[in-house]
Order: sequence, then C-alpha cells, then structure tokens
Amino acid sequence: MQLGMVGLGRMGANMTRRLIRGGHQLVVSDLSPDTVKQLAGAGASGSSSLEDLVGKLKPPRAAWVMVPAGGPTEQTVQKLAQHMQAGDVIIDGGNSYFKDDVRRAGQFKSKGIHYVDVGTSGGVWGLERGYCMMIGGPKEAVQRLDPIFRTLAPGVGDIPRTPGREKLDGTAEQGYIHCGPSGSGHFVKMVHNGIEYGIMQAYAEGFDIFKNATSKDLPEDIRYDLNLPDIAEVWRRGSVVSSWLLDLTAMALTENPTLSEYEGYVQDSGEGRWTIQAALEEAVPAEVLTAALYVRFRSRQQHTFAEKMLSAMRQKFGGHVEAGAVKASSTKKSA
Repeated sequence: MQLGMVGLGRMGANMTRRLIRGGHQLVVSDLSPDTVKQLAGAGASGSSSLEDLVGKLKPPRAAWVMVPAGGPTEQTVQKLAQHMQAGDVIIDGGNSYFKDDVRRAGQFKSKGIHYVDVGTSGGVWGLERGYCMMIGGPKEAVQRLDPIFRTLAPGVGDIPRTPGREKLDGTAEQGYIHCGPSGSGHFVKMVHNGIEYGIMQAYAEGFDIFKNATSKDLPEDIRYDLNLPDIAEVWRRGSVVSSWLLDLTAMALTENPTLSEYEGYVQDSGEGRWTIQAALEEAVPAEVLTAALYVRFRSRQQHTFAEKMLSAMRQKFGGHVEAGAVKASSTKKSA
C-alpha cells in the first residue's frame, strides 16, 4: 500500500523503515532535506514539500503526520488538507489532544477528507518490537488503512493468549484496535499515558525507598545496603510487578546503579494533564495519576533519586533526553 509519512523524527523514521520492510511504498517529507535523503536511500520516495508529497500519492491518498502535537500538527494537517481531495485520509499519529481531533475531523468532513487519529505507543523500540495503536475515526477509512496498521503492529508474538479470548473477534491481539469515532484513539492513548505516569512513579518511589535503606537515621540493625540492579532483575522473573517499564529500569540500573548521569528533572508531555482534565470533567477520582503528575512538576524544583529513575525510564523507552542528562553528557565530554 502507498502512504505518505510527514515527520521523520525518532518514531516517524522508524515507522517508515518498518513499513518499507513490510512491502509498502512510502513517500516521505521532513523539514530536514538530509533526513528525507537518508530515508530515500532506505527505499522511500522523497518529496520537497507537502504539495510535492501529495502530488506523488495516488488517489485515494493517505498521509500519516508524525510531528509534535499542538501548533506543528495543526499547521501540517491544515496544509495537507489544502492539497487533498474527497476520499483522501489524513492520519495524526502524534499525541494530539482528542478534542482537537474532533474539531479537525468535523472541518475536513465538509471537504470529504477523512481524518483518523492514532494513539501510537512503542517509542524508539518500535522498529523491531512494533507499535501498539489505538485508532479513532470513520470505519471506512480505518478499514482501508488496515494493511498499514497490521504491518506497524507487533502481532500476536509469544504473549500467552488471554483465556476466553478465542471467542472474541477483532485485532486487539495483533496490537491495534479501532476504538470508535474521531478523537477516541487519542483519548485512549491519553489515559494510557496517564496510567504510565502512575506506574513509573510507583517504581521510582519504591527504588528510592531501597536506596535510602542505608540512612543513618535508621537503627543500625535495620539498615540495608541493597543491590538495586539485582532487585530490578529478580522482579523481572516471575514477579506480579514485572513489565516492560521494569525491563527498562533494570537496564538503566545495570548501566549505572547511581543514575548519576540523570539530574532528576522530569518533563510531562501533555497527556498526563489532559487525563486529569478528563477525570475532572467526568467527576472520576484519579488520586494516583494526579499525584504522579504533580511529582513531575516538583521535579523541576528539587531532585530525588526517584526522579532520576523516572528520567532514566523516559530515556530508555522513548529516547527522551532531559536537561540534566545533556549537561552531564557535556561535562563528560569536556573532561
């Protein structure tokens, strides 16, 4: 299947490579001509502008936008829509606010252009592992794009089947689902990321307790000098708290048990805030997720080992480099 990919950053470039491996024809666009040239060398067709990209796609066209949420996404999809026609599809695979999806879908519907929102999880590991996708939009457009979703998704793999799942239809076991109408895909991804904040915070706080078990404020007979890399590793094997995030935690601690390269400054990417806003609108108590978001705010004022853990996990699963890590890296280089 032919697809346009707009935005060749960490995820967009790897998604392009995975689709090319799967036999799809990709036309790519990016603000960096060198990046376009690099992907063209990997089998994609390059383009010099969004208009050029649309011109190289055969109707009915499909263009996937993978640029930062907010202004960049808004500007990109609006420019694409100017050059597209009825029956074409614009896919937003970034982390847009779901209410923006609803607005844009309504706007483009009058022109006959389909708008599909895809909450995409997988980070920098998606090229090999595949991407978990939560999709919103008109059924007709989503079904037409199924070959793209199936290639990007991880597939069944070696994950044990949920008992009783054989009686159910759908693509969930493949790693992607059509959640519902416009905005629903990003709504589900938004809450997914809010939950992610909570899980990460729980790990971070737990390991902070381990690290401080040597405190001189404790009676000497209950001071423990614990091996944090070993604890993370043993929990990966048979524990009920095992997860991919724990795998990444174990990796970070094995590389450096003190996490000295991380300052503890932790950003929030927006979805955590939006999740809390949704909880407020629905009058749903979300104490853990709210607290996890507030800890990220506090991390920008003072830093604990727990926040270094959060920073390390974000770097491992998404390639996010915090301000402190950049300074630490620069210091090492200058040394």
